[in-house]
Amino acid sequence: MGDKVLTANRLTDGIAVWLDANGKWSTSLQEALVARHAEAEAALEAIGKKSYADNEVVDVAVVDVQETNGILWPLRLRERIRAQGPTMEYAPGYAPADPEFIAV
Repeated sequence: MGDKVLTANRLTDGIAVWLDANGKWSTSLQEALVARHAEAEAALEAIGKKSYADNEVVDVAVVDVQETNGILWPLRLRERIRAQGPTMEYAPGYAPADPEFIAV
């Protein structure tokens, strides 16, 4: 099993978030809690289902990441874009994604 993190979108504004080690939803992938075995992945899935049921987040998913030199990199392009921000101007305070980060 590879490394995995729990991601979702905040219900209030749709911004991509990741579950951190304190059980809070963070807008930074680099703060995400990384699951490295099946039991941890199952725990993330349970937390995601509860957060969805509690109307905290939507579009909950456990996604694959790779840690390289201390930096988490999503394996799928969709998740790289979500982690770095949109590929175009979106909203005040959210700059477009870094093309080098999302390059596959």
